[in-house]
Amino acid sequence: MKYLKFLISCLIIVIIVSGCSRNDKTTQPKAYTPKSLTVEFVPSQNVQTLNAKVKPLQQLLSNKLGIPVKVHVSTNYNAMIEGLKSKKIDIAFISPVPYTLAHDAHAADVLLKSKGYLVDNKGNQTNQLVDYYRSQIVVRKDSNINHLKDLKGKKIALQDVESTSGYIYPLASLIEKGIKKTDINIQQVKGHDQGLIALLNKDVDATATYQDARADLKKDDPNIYKETKVIYRTKKIPNDTISVRSDMSDKWKEKITQAFLDISHTKKGKRIISDIYGHQGYEKAYDSDFDTVRKYRNMME
Repeated sequence: MKYLKFLISCLIIVIIVSGCSRNDKTTQPKAYTPKSLTVEFVPSQNVQTLNAKVKPLQQLLSNKLGIPVKVHVSTNYNAMIEGLKSKKIDIAFISPVPYTLAHDAHAADVLLKSKGYLVDNKGNQTNQLVDYYRSQIVVRKDSNINHLKDLKGKKIALQDVESTSGYIYPLASLIEKGIKKTDINIQQVKGHDQGLIALLNKDVDATATYQDARADLKKDDPNIYKETKVIYRTKKIPNDTISVRSDMSDKWKEKITQAFLDISHTKKGKRIISDIYGHQGYEKAYDSDFDTVRKYRNMME
């Protein structure tokens, strides 16, 4: 009788374990294998200008991966995050703060972060290739604003609220110096170039941009460095990422990673990626690289 009870108990355990095992298999998300890819960008400059710059990448990627690729410029980072969540976007050129928001919502995984050349104080490119950048606060040269404390009560051009260098880092820096969000008048603009143009037109008193934004406008306004000055630069920010939807298969994550690395090593490919966002190459990235970004992001909450 004891032996029979023992057998029944073992049978019950086996049934329970196998049932749990089946449940685990059914709830586990299936890895995504793309038949085509949508690559999304966010405008750091005029939308039409960026649209023209990203188109050549479409064919390069398609040739490398052997499937159709469509490039698209999003309206802002919030739309990009929603696109990753809804699986409408497969690959995102996404800056650090929006990446952490997407990853923490189980919508994106990072593959690569970009590398770029530092520029000197006159906007000239140096030969120093790095995987970080900084945000800066720029004012007109004739302004009496010289320190962060002087920004109290002033009108400042900022990007959308998910922008790393155009919103999160400059605002967090102000908060660290005891200046609250309510102490300044925020003027939201689309594109770092638009922030600088608003500054030069005297529509705002200051603007927050990524560190080399003035260099990008140097062709259109050769005097921009004479007309403006930087009053503050933030701590280092990890460079922009190339991230994919979170359910992308490991095989395709590796294929996409290698495709971008290969493209960045060709003369034509390097010219295209440099023209888009100033990227000079890529290196593999890990989610932990962006923990400091989360710290600054949390200061806004």
